[in-house]
Amino acid sequence: MPLTIGVPRETYADEKRVATVPDVVEKLIKLGFAVAVESGAGDAANCGDDAYRAAGAEIVVGAANLWNKSDIVFKVRAPSSAEIGRIKEGTTLISFIWPAQNPDLMQQLAARKVTVLAIDALPRTLSRAQKMDALTSQAGVAGYRAVIEAANAFGRFFNGQITAAGKVPPAKVFIAGAGVAGLAAIGTAAGLGAIVRANDTRAEVADQVVSLGGEFVKVDYEEEGSGGGGYAKVMSEGFQQAQREMYAKQAREVDIIITTALIPGKPAPRLITADMVKSMKPGSVIVDMAAEQGGNCELTEPGQAVVKHGVTIIGYTDLVSRLAKQSSTLYANNLFRLTEELCKSKDGNINVNMDDDAIRGLTVIKDGAITWPAPPPKQAAAPAPAKPAAAPAEKKSAHGSSEPMPAKTLAVVFGVGALAFLLVGAYAPASFLAHFTVFVLACFVGYMVIWNVTPALHTPLMSVTNAISSIIAIGALIQVAPPLLGAAEGRPSALILGLAVFGLTLTAVNMFGGFAVTRRMLAMFRK
Repeated sequence: MPLTIGVPRETYADEKRVATVPDVVEKLIKLGFAVAVESGAGDAANCGDDAYRAAGAEIVVGAANLWNKSDIVFKVRAPSSAEIGRIKEGTTLISFIWPAQNPDLMQQLAARKVTVLAIDALPRTLSRAQKMDALTSQAGVAGYRAVIEAANAFGRFFNGQITAAGKVPPAKVFIAGAGVAGLAAIGTAAGLGAIVRANDTRAEVADQVVSLGGEFVKVDYEEEGSGGGGYAKVMSEGFQQAQREMYAKQAREVDIIITTALIPGKPAPRLITADMVKSMKPGSVIVDMAAEQGGNCELTEPGQAVVKHGVTIIGYTDLVSRLAKQSSTLYANNLFRLTEELCKSKDGNINVNMDDDAIRGLTVIKDGAITWPAPPPKQAAAPAPAKPAAAPAEKKSAHGSSEPMPAKTLAVVFGVGALAFLLVGAYAPASFLAHFTVFVLACFVGYMVIWNVTPALHTPLMSVTNAISSIIAIGALIQVAPPLLGAAEGRPSALILGLAVFGLTLTAVNMFGGFAVTRRMLAMFRK
């Protein structure tokens, strides 16, 4: 019997997201599931009941009815105590859980004999898990929104302008932490025209910062900052001291600071001190994206935007919810991809396969038993060492060997050529000499203009055919040219004229057809 996926309305304060959207409801139904949505669940994300109903979902009035009807529950935020009391035994819950920070919640859920998949526990090092990575999708939205909030609180343009009323310098933005959220903030701020600087303990992200238009500011202290799973680690005291000195310098210079630093399972590190805030220019802005975990700024007040020492400090904990439609759509797609992995048979039933590294990492409670933390994902077997490849054959030029001709051979070739020209000049008629001169010049021009074109831009075959076509065209044009006054007796015969016209026709087809085909080939590489 197909299972029912339930989508309750989020009860967390200021949470506007919904766990699925109408477009994804249709896809879930195609997998064989029935979908039930609590009435009003998507209102704050601009997803009304009528849209869900049109997509095939059942609209259920009342949270209690929805939880009782559901075999699988999709949520955004971890369930509250009241919601845990409504979960029936055997239900599968898929949501953000944060098991390291919420041990009491884990115990309460285990007591209800349910299976819990924490979307935040996904092993992010698995390449095939990227489509299910809700942390990445939501962090990207948060980074974008952080810049928008900073621009709203900042009293100037982001981009520099020169107007009749005066010159406006561009804003200087410093991003602390270049993870997914930080990179999204860098790209957004750079797109608005600001001068962007960024720092991260992981040196390998420097190229990503530069590629998005930012400048990577390095700490004058050598230490590797990469932790497990793509996260940063806690750094040594020596590194932290050097980092604080760098932050203090940036605080005095920039107009906006956006902090994104988080370490899994630990409070947010304090990066911006009160003294740094005091040193900032009046009207500056700090957006603390780690406010929910305590904040990277010493003066941050979670959930509030406050002004201290002339600096606006934004500590909103609902940045993602402030783009509820977009973030809900991305999150719904993440859960749908996860559901595809759980329901490969497409019969409306799921299989929580604990032998699958991705599913095992997500599963923090299985039938009431706490299974978190998961063991590290299995490492793929190292491939057998490849046999040394044979030395590649020497690549020759597309138009023959590029090796210089031996001196003796070259002398013989020139000697034969000179003798041939001498015989032609001595015995050939004057009219032939004129044609022969044109022929030689055509060969030379064709060789220099076409034959020497690099094969990457012009295939050898087309080079040769176009060169030959050019030669035919020149000779044929001379034959069909009208005679000079008083020289009618020198007019070629009808046969010669016919052959010349025929040659021109073939040349035109070859040349113009070749260029038409080339144009179509080049169009394939244009956007």
